[in-house]
Amino acid sequence: MALTDEAMNKIKDMILAGELSAGDRLPPEKELSEKLGLSRSSLREAVKALEIVRVLDVRRGDGTYVTSLEPQLLNEAISFVVDLHRDSTVLEIFAVRRMLEPAAAGLAAGNMTAEGIAELRANIASVTAGETSVEDLVEHDLKFHQLVNRASGNNYLMSLLESMSSSTIRARIWRGLTQEGAAARTLSEHASIADALERGDAELAKALVTAHISGVETWLRKAIEEPQA
Repeated sequence: MALTDEAMNKIKDMILAGELSAGDRLPPEKELSEKLGLSRSSLREAVKALEIVRVLDVRRGDGTYVTSLEPQLLNEAISFVVDLHRDSTVLEIFAVRRMLEPAAAGLAAGNMTAEGIAELRANIASVTAGETSVEDLVEHDLKFHQLVNRASGNNYLMSLLESMSSSTIRARIWRGLTQEGAAARTLSEHASIADALERGDAELAKALVTAHISGVETWLRKAIEEPQA
């Protein structure tokens, strides 16, 4: 194991063990390096790496602090990496969504309130295939998935999925512009998912979300492999 990785793991272990909590200031560099049995250079590199992934906050002239460790903050690093990926690599994002979003839908089926279902229905009713612009349809799609993922009750899962979902906007617009019947199909599938959630049928909701995301993934794969003239 590289010395920097070892240093990162030791700091992480301190947080997991409760020796350091959200908002705490790290001990001075000399004191911490001696406590962990690390060189000061390895410790500095570890702190830099943990600052990049938003675990630590280095305040010049003040010290280094553990961040709030909130899901949204920690997932910003993932979102940044995802935003750098374009073209065929977006397929990997859809593949991860296909694995995680059904799980979120399954959890949502057990948590959905009448108000939550009403919000989903209103979101679906706000757009009309053939009349609404592609941009507005994509906005509807993002909102629909956001509502379902939030109803999962798992903030880390929700935040991770939102960071990935927002990075597939270009592919969604591309599909809306080039695939015949994409809007009507999306709205129909969303309505079916809402029905399953309203009934509290977790297995059906998971199956429908899997099919829904797989449909976009399959179309995108074909579009990338056989680009239109």
